[in-house]
Amino acid sequence: MTRTAVLHPDLRKGAERRAPENALAEAVSLANALAGLEVVEGKVVPVPKPRAGFLFGSGKTEELAQWIAAEEIELVVIDGPVTPVQQRNLEKAFKCKLLDRTGLILEIFADRAQTREGVLQVDLAALGYQRTRLVRSWTHLERQRGGLGFVGGPGETQIEADRRALDERINQIRRALEKVVKTRGLHRKARAKVPYPIVALVGYTNAGKSTLFNTLSGADVMAKDMLFATLDPTMRSIELPSGQQIILSDTVGFISDLPPQLVAAFRATLEEVLDADLILHVRDISHPESEAQAQDVRDILESLGVSQAQRDDMIELWNKVDLLDDEAVSAAERVAGRHARHLAISATTGRNLDKLCELIDETVRDPILHETLNLPISAGEATAWLYARKLVISSDIKDLRNHLSVEWTHKQKEQFFKLHRAALERTG
Repeated sequence: MTRTAVLHPDLRKGAERRAPENALAEAVSLANALAGLEVVEGKVVPVPKPRAGFLFGSGKTEELAQWIAAEEIELVVIDGPVTPVQQRNLEKAFKCKLLDRTGLILEIFADRAQTREGVLQVDLAALGYQRTRLVRSWTHLERQRGGLGFVGGPGETQIEADRRALDERINQIRRALEKVVKTRGLHRKARAKVPYPIVALVGYTNAGKSTLFNTLSGADVMAKDMLFATLDPTMRSIELPSGQQIILSDTVGFISDLPPQLVAAFRATLEEVLDADLILHVRDISHPESEAQAQDVRDILESLGVSQAQRDDMIELWNKVDLLDDEAVSAAERVAGRHARHLAISATTGRNLDKLCELIDETVRDPILHETLNLPISAGEATAWLYARKLVISSDIKDLRNHLSVEWTHKQKEQFFKLHRAALERTG
């Protein structure tokens, strides 16, 4: 285990949404989320005036260096951006390795990504990050383990990265990623033929999305009290009590100050959200900064291009009420009850999940249309499509035409004509 210290620079500039103590707690949780790190202690470090070369003042840098030596710290995590010059200087002063917030999150993503796309996205983001500093070894490109190599073991070599080689590797990954994204596009088209609405879970990391996903779907997605427990999208078809089928999608958790490289790199991974018929925003209502976290999620959804209509239609779930006392639970349910699309729930105990299913059902249910189709006898494929989906109520053949009474939804009707319009026009 690598003995690790987490430092949160308190820059005290502007009206920040978060208290430095809460920001530090989140940074410590981030560090604990990376296997192999033992967080010895976390500190809030006041920074009245950031120094270009060291971030901290000379006196504070010396004080921290002495403390790091006394505690035998092997890795320092700075909860914020650190320039390449500051990183080099602080590593010399502290006599140990140093990671900034972006590097730590990239390391966690690399350690957790399971799918081919996830691994490629992380590699692309990491190379973009490294290209700006050119002070790290990038031997992780041929790694045999998870992780990016920023926290590498003994003997890790500091080398001058070849910019041309980096660019070549970035282009290789982009080409490979285009193929993977194209495959995912084909999968999305295949899902579009299934007349099931897509319901996407989004929320701040560790808000309880995967626990809710498992409870509703009966799946076994990794669900731990840990930041970024889910990094690859998972989808399951589930049936609501009314009989309505939906596809439920679990997505990567959002976080404040998410590195720009990752917002761009994981855009394809989050395309399920852009295509969703309904978004469920899961909040940890027991967290002291739940509202600030919720605003971060809203900001990221907007930056990803989620439409205003989708955001207006979004259902907000106040999760983890089981961690509140009875009085706080009653207050949460009372306040949430004032909003038609807010609901206080517990994914762990199942509290109000029946109401959630009813709300999802009401939102995604497509009204049933009763219509009559007049199809030529030769349109066998189109007729078979209707029968295969049990949409035909009755039929009558007259004058070489098949008169079909059907019950279907707007979405099924749209799919039918999209698939068979050309054939029907040819056959008259």
